[in-house]
Formats: sequence, structure tokens, C-alpha cells
Amino acid sequence: MAVLQYWRKSSRSATETNCVEIGTAPDIVGIRDTKNRDGGTLRVTPADFAAFLTRIKTERLH
Repeated sequence: MAVLQYWRKSSRSATETNCVEIGTAPDIVGIRDTKNRDGGTLRVTPADFAAFLTRIKTERLH
């Protein structure tokens, strides 16, 4: 399993208590809750994450 070492907080996070972080490795993107980093990480492929972002940016995700 790929190790996610480099995490960054979402620039769209409203406050310090309401934010997510994104971590990347060559074949995986991780998504976790900043205030509960040990609570688990959602892992998706880079292609799936890119498709998710595209849907958000084009407002097709409801």
C-alpha cells in the first residue's frame, strides 16, 4: 500500500475546525479530516479524484 507523506489542507476549507486534507502518492490520493487525522483516510485513484474535482467545478455534483 502506498504511503501518503505529503498532505495539504484544502484552500476551500472555511475554518480550522471544518477542513479536509489531501495527500498524494504516485498511484493514490488520500482524503482525510484535518481535526481527526487518525479517524481514517479515503483512498482513491488519481483519475477518480480528478473526475470528482471536475464534477464539483462544473457544479454537476448534487
